[in-house]
Amino acid sequence: MIKDNVPAVESAMSVPGWRSLLFVPAHVPRFVEAARERGADGVILDLEDSVPQHQKGQARRQLPESVAKVGRKGASVLVRVNHGLRALAADLDAAVIAGVNALVLPKTDSAEWVSEIANAVSELERERSLAPGGIRFLAQIETPGALQRLAAIASSHPRMVAMALGPEDFSAAVGAAPGFDLLLTPNLSVLFAARAAGLLPLGFVGSIGDFSDIDKIREAAVQARRLGFAGALAIHPTQVAIFNEAFSPSEQELEWARCVVAAENDAATRGLSAFSLNGKMIDPPVVRRANEILALANNN
Repeated sequence: MIKDNVPAVESAMSVPGWRSLLFVPAHVPRFVEAARERGADGVILDLEDSVPQHQKGQARRQLPESVAKVGRKGASVLVRVNHGLRALAADLDAAVIAGVNALVLPKTDSAEWVSEIANAVSELERERSLAPGGIRFLAQIETPGALQRLAAIASSHPRMVAMALGPEDFSAAVGAAPGFDLLLTPNLSVLFAARAAGLLPLGFVGSIGDFSDIDKIREAAVQARRLGFAGALAIHPTQVAIFNEAFSPSEQELEWARCVVAAENDAATRGLSAFSLNGKMIDPPVVRRANEILALANNN
């Protein structure tokens, strides 16, 4: 569903290697200043939940300076906007500027909503002589109703680049605590929809509020990568290094992948598409996984 004039080539844009995206309250200068030193692949300047209502205007006015600061060391710069129409309009007017790589769209519940925001962003890009389609979208899924429309949301617009479940808001919406049993199915649903649409699946199964339990966060991140997630959103700087490590291939994985690719090349010269390596069968899906591991290492 494409309603604006973003070139079709945008749909083929590469998916970023976001292992860690760090939320930073956009109204607190000291947090913004320190964000670039945290080592995150991307920084999310938050205009939504972490900013009190009476300080949102100031946060918007500071965005040009904040964007320049957090992007100095090569990190992607994202801005999380509000969902309500009046606040969203003000947020888009402030956030569609040079240096912003993506917008985080909270409480995304339909493809039509994504398209409407995309139309507004395209108008602002044209008015401001920005590269058309340069600002991508990360959709946060935070309501049960959105789960029924994940495929449509994921393929709603070429600007879509990533999806993530918002565990706290989702849990609140169903009247439950954000535990593993509740969050496994919706997280996997987001994962499958994102992968099917060629988007980056972000997240882990659990509450984002347990940032002080380092061992628990590490375990959840390792499990998330094993499930197929590519990265996660961090609400505290201590989580960044954990996510960067957990969502990067280990040396053991890289060695395995190199051996598989080398053996596959040898097998191809003998006309084989399936072969044995160290007592295990290797066929095209396994070779694909090996190549993806090597590509992930190159991206990071």
